Amino acid sequence: MATKGEITKEKILAKAESLILQKGYAGMTLDELLEETGLTKGAFFHHFKGKAGLAKSVLERYASNDYELFKNYSDQADRLSDDPLERVLIFIKLFEEFLNGLENPFPGCIFSSYSYEVRNFEPEIGDYIKENLNAWLDLYENKLGALIKARPPALPVTARELSEMIGSIIEGSFVMTLAMKDKSWTQRQSAQYRHYIELLFRT
Repeated sequence: MATKGEITKEKILAKAESLILQKGYAGMTLDELLEETGLTKGAFFHHFKGKAGLAKSVLERYASNDYELFKNYSDQADRLSDDPLERVLIFIKLFEEFLNGLENPFPGCIFSSYSYEVRNFEPEIGDYIKENLNAWLDLYENKLGALIKARPPALPVTARELSEMIGSIIEGSFVMTLAMKDKSWTQRQSAQYRHYIELLFRT
């Protein structure tokens, strides 16, 4: 069972993530965060040294949750099929179903938000984002590599190129979803990528 301190810290991090995605790191103020959470400055500084420390913790929390989400889908796909192609297709489809189940459009990506404001952070933050994006892409690359090994594609592509493609589709779609006010944008683009994979390997 989580302690009172852990619950308070999670409350701060969840609200800070939401505000950063809405307004950016520079646009979010600690006063606004405290007003939204109903906490005192003392409660905040008990858990974080300042805004920079909060930003790092928000990033670490997001990275962990993001990786676990996709790792769970990857593992689930492996349990559901022994066929390399079906594993890839199920992996992608599970994420689409997750998005379809949300009441509102996915709010965006902390990696992207921080990358737009990279000048506000220490260089280590950029390195951390790159490391975690690569870990996320590796989940796709491993599955696609096994697929290419079992069934050569119709076109000369590598597993890394295909993993970078879906990563770019997802990240770019978050922006388009907000700009176009279309909650199904990411799902549609992911589905097109899934169809492309089928065409590449079902020849």
